[in-house]
Amino acid sequence: MGLQHVGYVELPAHVTSGGFDHAAVHRARALLYVAHTANDALDVIDCDKDRYVHSISGLTGVAGALVSDELDLVFTSNRVENSIGIFSPDDEAGLAKVSVGVRPNGLAFDPRRRRLLAANVGDPAVPHRFTFSIVDVAKRTLIADIPAPGRTRWTVYDAQTDAFYINIADPAQIVVVAAHDPTRIARTLEIDVAGPHGLDLDAEHRRLFCACDGGQLICLQLPEGRRLHQSGLSGVPDVIFFNRVLHRLYVAIGDPGVIDVFDTETMERVETVPTEKGAHTLAFDPNRNKVYAFLPRTHRAAVYVENG
Repeated sequence: MGLQHVGYVELPAHVTSGGFDHAAVHRARALLYVAHTANDALDVIDCDKDRYVHSISGLTGVAGALVSDELDLVFTSNRVENSIGIFSPDDEAGLAKVSVGVRPNGLAFDPRRRRLLAANVGDPAVPHRFTFSIVDVAKRTLIADIPAPGRTRWTVYDAQTDAFYINIADPAQIVVVAAHDPTRIARTLEIDVAGPHGLDLDAEHRRLFCACDGGQLICLQLPEGRRLHQSGLSGVPDVIFFNRVLHRLYVAIGDPGVIDVFDTETMERVETVPTEKGAHTLAFDPNRNKVYAFLPRTHRAAVYVENG
């Protein structure tokens, strides 16, 4: 029962210091895209065979990947060059870049309007540095850059409320941007734990899961943002993913290097799985119930299967 380790995927060695960042799975194509920040590239993994396929280069400081299965597109946040990338898996060479705010990181996508939100972490040397950029994906243009109240973290789009939810590290809160009017912050959900970081959505049960630097996992009821539950974590979290079929939530914790696994029906932690120190990012393949933990010291992905 639980997460079973089934092997590793060897990935290219780091060219510079650093490691991996956010990743996403293209369900229909069984492809995983992970930001290999140290190599300014996306590494591509075949999820059927659990093998490295190739890398997509030229993405300076790439910090994240997001997939739209509906439109068969992949998006990247290229932090060092202040741009987002857009490409089809059938035409990687046709990757287009759109300039956005300062140091984009988190990504969320509204497929109906074909709008991408990039949450920009900013630069301390740049005034008014924290923003959310809205990109018209069809036209490949920036249509809005909204001031944010603080350093952004991860973001999700919820179709039912037709809104983007964005974590703000300080002041600790989740801000809401209405997708039909992405020019301003519509409202704010206050968080009383330091450093909202990882974020994911349980669309069926109308819940937001927010993992905070203060070592707590918070579950909020949508749309009002009422707190339903709070649980302790093994350390400072980063990426989280929700498994809606098996009712599990996976939380990556780089120090000491573990995955905390929660039963989302009870919101109790059911296991803590060792990974590697510094392994702060995950990917989740819902078609195969696989979890990939990216190991920066050994430049590979540890592969786990969830047996329920």
